Amino acid sequence: MNFLKSLYIDTTFFRYLAVLAACFVLSYWLPGLYPIAWLLTLLLFAFFLFDIYLLYAQGHAIKAKRSLPQKLSNSDYNPLRISYRSDYRFKVYLSIIDELPFQFQKRDFEHKDVVNKGEEREFEYRLRPVERGEYVFGHLIVFVSSPLKIAKRKYVFQKDQMVPVYPSIIQMQQYDFLAINKHLSEIGVKKMRRIGHTQEFEQIKEYVPGDDFRTINWKATAKQDLLMVNQYQDEKSQPVYSIIDTGRVMKMPFNGLKLLDYAINSSLAFSNVSLKRHDKTGLLTFSKNIETFVPATRKISHLNTLIEKLYAINTAFTDSDFGLLYGHVKRKVTHRSLLLLYTNFEHISALRRQLPYLLAMAKKHVLVVIFFENTELEELISQSTTDEQTLYHKAVAEKFAFDKHLMQKELQKYGIQTILTQPEQLTLKTINKYLEIKAKGLI
Repeated sequence: MNFLKSLYIDTTFFRYLAVLAACFVLSYWLPGLYPIAWLLTLLLFAFFLFDIYLLYAQGHAIKAKRSLPQKLSNSDYNPLRISYRSDYRFKVYLSIIDELPFQFQKRDFEHKDVVNKGEEREFEYRLRPVERGEYVFGHLIVFVSSPLKIAKRKYVFQKDQMVPVYPSIIQMQQYDFLAINKHLSEIGVKKMRRIGHTQEFEQIKEYVPGDDFRTINWKATAKQDLLMVNQYQDEKSQPVYSIIDTGRVMKMPFNGLKLLDYAINSSLAFSNVSLKRHDKTGLLTFSKNIETFVPATRKISHLNTLIEKLYAINTAFTDSDFGLLYGHVKRKVTHRSLLLLYTNFEHISALRRQLPYLLAMAKKHVLVVIFFENTELEELISQSTTDEQTLYHKAVAEKFAFDKHLMQKELQKYGIQTILTQPEQLTLKTINKYLEIKAKGLI
C-alpha cells in the first residue's frame, strides 16, 4: 500500500504516450508503422518497470530536512533552509515541495535540482509573516526521478512543525546592535545636542578637540597643568512606558501589516534601546479594559517579559476608553515618566473627545502621542487629476491629510509632544523623539 501511495508518473511518460498514439494513428495510412508502434509500447512498459526498480531498489535513498528558527520575526523576511542528500548510485532529478503555513496563502512552492551520487546540498528561501501567532508547516515532500524520467518516487519528511511568529525580533536586534556601537546615526537616528547640564556627572577627563568649552573644570586644570573638562552622561533609571491602544482604530492595515503590529514592533525595538541606555521600561495596553500592565524596571530578564506580553496582544473592534487609561496611569504610574502613547485619530473631533484625558496625563508625565499618516491618501493626493470624480476623491483625501496635521498642531498647542509618521518610519521617529527628550532633560 505504501508502495502505491509513493509511486507517481512523470510528465515525460505522457509525452512518450503522445508519441505512441501518433504512431498508431499514422499506421492507418502507413501499415508498416503498426508493429513498430507495438514494439515501442512494449519497450515503454519495460522501461517503466525498470525505472520503478531503480527508484525502489535502494530503500530510503533520499534524506531531507527543513531547518526552522525557534521564532519567526513578524513583518521581516525570515531565512529558512532545506538540506537534502542523495544516496542513489546514479544522478537523480529532485522536485522539493514545502507545505507552507496557510497564513502565507502560497500553494506553488517548488524547488527543482539535479543531484549526483552521494551529493549533499541545501538551499535557502525567505518568508515574511504579517501576523503574530502559531504557524504550522506541513510535510516536506521530495519527488525523485531517475534519468529515464518515466516514474517518480515520493518521499515525505517532517510533518507538522510549529513555529511561533513574534514581534519583529530582527528589527529589535538591528537597533540593539547599533545602539551598543553608538552607530544609530547610520540608519537615520539623529545625534541630539545636549542642552544644559541636566545629565549626571560621570568623570573629569583631559580636554580633546570637540569638547564643549563650557564644561572646563578650572580647578582640575590648575592642579594637573592640563586642560580638563567635566564629562556628563544621561540620567539613568528613568521610567519609560509604551502605551498601546488596541482598539478598532489600530486594526487598519498598511502593506499587509496592521497598525497595531507596527506599534508592537516599534515598542519592542524602542524598549530594547532604552534598556540598553539603563532606563526603566514598562508596558501598558488598553481598549475597553486595561489588558496588560508591566511596571517599569531595568532587570536583565525584563525584555523577555515584554516580548511574551507583546506576542499575545490582539486588536478589538471596540472604541478605546481613554478615561480608564488616565485612571490606571494615575494609580499605577506614581513617578514622573515618559509615556509613549501609540494610537490613531482619523478625525479632529475624535481627538477633541479624548483631549481632556491626554491633558490630565501630560500634567504629571511627559506624554508623547504617536499617530499615523494615511499613506494611501498620500498616494491618492499625488495622482494627476483626470476627471471630476478623481478631483472629488483627491479633495477629500487632502482634507483628511490636512486634519492629521491640524491634530498635531492642536496637541502641540497644549504642550503635548507628538509624532505623526508613516507606519514604516515609526520605530526610527520614536527613538529620535526619545533621544530628543533625554537631551532636553524633560524627564
